[in-house]
Amino acid sequence: MVKLRLKRYGRKQQPTYRIIAIDVKSRRQGRALKEVGFYDPRKDQTHLDVPTIITFLKQGAQPTETVSHILNRAGVFEQIDSISINK
Repeated sequence: MVKLRLKRYGRKQQPTYRIIAIDVKSRRQGRALKEVGFYDPRKDQTHLDVPTIITFLKQGAQPTETVSHILNRAGVFEQIDSISINK
């Protein structure tokens, strides 16, 4: 099973995160299947590869709670709904 989760980068007290697709059994800092986004909580910046994220979600990937909040704020779930309605 694949999860979309955050992988921590940055210096002490200055975290930045990459949103990655990773196997459930892997540890947080383990090798990612694919990096699909970037999140900087200090500047509140988000950069997402939306087509890849939608592909992973359609294949059954489960986002963690924090990643699902980030995706919800970016409107990714609405894009999935509109794609499935159009087909």
